[in-house]
Amino acid sequence: MAKKNEHNTYRHLKQQYPQYLDAVEALGAAVREAGPLEEKAVQLIQLGAAAAIHSEGAVHSHARRAAQAGATPEEIRHALIALTSTIGFPTVVAAISWAQDVMDEVAP
Repeated sequence: MAKKNEHNTYRHLKQQYPQYLDAVEALGAAVREAGPLEEKAVQLIQLGAAAAIHSEGAVHSHARRAAQAGATPEEIRHALIALTSTIGFPTVVAAISWAQDVMDEVAP
């Protein structure tokens, strides 16, 4: 249910503020294309940042995008557990549970 609301919120924002969301999306694309990192690495980095700021919606988004870029569930979990000494065990466990929502969604 929460995932559906997040998608709906994004769609509503896009309808209400199309130029704003276009600019945000263009910034994201420019940043991803600005350097030598492959898409999977960029998404795993952004996943870690999302976990660090306790953003469930961003963890869902970047776990999904990482998987679409070829990251395996094991790589997604490893990217998160690698943060333990930096962001703490409780935050990592929360982020893993949020990422698992997405992994369950895309599981065959």
